Amino acid sequence: MKIAIAGGTGFVGKALVKELVENNHQVVILTRNVVSVKGSSKVRYLQWLNDKANPLNDLQDTDIFINLAGESINSGHWTENRKGKILNSRLDAVKALLNIMNKLDRKPKAFINASAIGIYGTSLEKVFTENEEHGLGNDFLANTVKQWENEANKASQLGIRTVFCRFGIILDKQEGALSKIAFPYKSFIGGSLGNGQQWMSWIHINDVVKGIGYIIENENIHGPVNFTAPQPATMNEFGQTLASVLHRPHWLPVPRFALRLLLGEMSTLVVDGQKVLPNKLLEFGYQFKYPELNHALKNIFS
Repeated sequence: MKIAIAGGTGFVGKALVKELVENNHQVVILTRNVVSVKGSSKVRYLQWLNDKANPLNDLQDTDIFINLAGESINSGHWTENRKGKILNSRLDAVKALLNIMNKLDRKPKAFINASAIGIYGTSLEKVFTENEEHGLGNDFLANTVKQWENEANKASQLGIRTVFCRFGIILDKQEGALSKIAFPYKSFIGGSLGNGQQWMSWIHINDVVKGIGYIIENENIHGPVNFTAPQPATMNEFGQTLASVLHRPHWLPVPRFALRLLLGEMSTLVVDGQKVLPNKLLEFGYQFKYPELNHALKNIFS
C-alpha cells in the first residue's frame, strides 16, 4: 500500500515507518522541511504546511493517511501560550490533511489519527473502555483531545474509514516518558510519583506500531481504539517492577505537591491517571506481544 504519514519523523512515526517498510509498504512522510535523507527507496519525504508546498499530485493513489503530527505535550510548562500551540498544531494538521483528502481523485481507504487516553479525564476508581459510559473528561487535555477527534471525524463524512488511536504512556528505551521515569532509579533514588495509587495505562512501542498495522489491515475497525496494554498498573506497581528490572531500590517517593510546584498543570500527566483497557483491539483479535509489564520492561532494558 501507499501510506502517507504526517509526523513521520517523531517518536512514534520513526518506529512506524520502520515497521511499514519491513512489511513492504510504500511510505510518504509529510514534513515541513525536506532534507536529504539516506535510507530505503520505499520512503519519500514530501513538503507540506508552508506556502511553497503543493503535495496534492504526489499524494494521488494514497491508500492510507496517518496523522501523528502535533506539538509535544510533555516538554515545557503548560502556559496559556503553550496550550494554544498544543491544540492548534493538532487542529491545523488535521485540517490540512482533510483539505488534501477532499481534493484527491480517489479517496483513501482509511484515515488513522493519533489521539490520547487523556480524553477520559482522571480517576482512581473508574475503568475506561471505548464504550465509555461515564462520559469524557473536562480538563485541558481531555478538551484538547475531544476537539482533535471531532475535527478528524470529518473524514468519515467523506466516506473514509476513520480511526482514533488513543495512546496511553508509550514505553521505549530512548524516547518518551520511560527514560525520564527510569533516570532516578538508575541513580538509586527512585520511588513512587505522587501517592503511587494513580493508574498508569502503558503500552510497549512494539505494540503501538503493530497495532496500527493491524488496524490498516482490518477494515471493520473504526472510531476510537485504546492503545494500552491489557494489564495497566498503579504508579507504585510500575515503580516496583521497574526497580526490579533495573536491580535498583524503590524507596524515595516524590510527593504530589513537589511535582505540582515543579511541573505546574502538566504534573497531571504523572500524578493523576486513568485505568484504560484496550477492549476494541482485543475484540478484533489483536494479540499483544507485551501484555504484561515485567516482560515489556525486560525487553526494553535487556
